[in-house]
Amino acid sequence: MSTSQPDASRPSGARAQDDRATPDALLHTRNGTDVSPEDLVLAAGRDLTEPNLEWARRKLADEGPAALDKLLP
Repeated sequence: MSTSQPDASRPSGARAQDDRATPDALLHTRNGTDVSPEDLVLAAGRDLTEPNLEWARRKLADEGPAALDKLLP
């Protein structure tokens, strides 16, 4: 029976880096492009139907691209 640990073959620096969470400042929900109603509908987990697209158009008109930021983690 082996007494080695599964992570023993990895360098300690790599193991330490894998255990850390990504800082919030490095997380992005958009890539700088415009947010479309389709993007908003899909991010909300809804089907691409005309009523859902209309909902997304209204939400984008009210909140702008921040509407997508509010839906995504």
